[in-house]
Amino acid sequence: MLSTTPRTTLGRSKDRGRTDRADLYAVLDAGLICHLGVVRDGAPMVIPTGYGRIGDTLYVHGSTGASSLRISGEVCVTVTHLDGIVLARSAFHHSVNYRSAMIYGTARAVDDPDERMAGLRAVTEQLAPGQWDTVRLPDRKEMAKTTVVAISLAEASVKVRQGPPNDDDEDYALPVWAGVLPLRVEWGTPVPDPKLAPGIEVPKHIAER
Repeated sequence: MLSTTPRTTLGRSKDRGRTDRADLYAVLDAGLICHLGVVRDGAPMVIPTGYGRIGDTLYVHGSTGASSLRISGEVCVTVTHLDGIVLARSAFHHSVNYRSAMIYGTARAVDDPDERMAGLRAVTEQLAPGQWDTVRLPDRKEMAKTTVVAISLAEASVKVRQGPPNDDDEDYALPVWAGVLPLRVEWGTPVPDPKLAPGIEVPKHIAER
């Protein structure tokens, strides 16, 4: 089950909450980009970045020169999937269909070499499953330039809204179209690097996405 701390307990739209940890994994595993909220020099900062999950730990990475990842204290991470625009008969009841996760925790700089490499693999595989095993892995110099940060998934909440609009009873008689405009993300045709050597075909794990 998901945590029930004051920060993860829903105050409104409680019916949209999900309590199974499998729902958290499903939202995270289907995503590509998270938003990492941190406090830098007393001011809030939200960073869009790639991520990866191993068990109950989320990993993000970046350059050692990036001040945004020199994190101390607590952070908040969100992942959201926008599934549709909900058009109601009244302006008040317009909404969106979505799946979202919010994670609170203390960011931990990863120092262990094996965990650092595993975290980078998780981030790569989140974006392109199968890619890690086909490319040159980071060397010592590249690892020295890379920061890997881990965030526990112990404190998290999940919200989901699906379905048609919820209009007031008297508004259903209005001559106004109502319903849902579905949204989805689709992969396009792979575009080769202009410097790609002749004869290298698109690998199966990319072509079949």
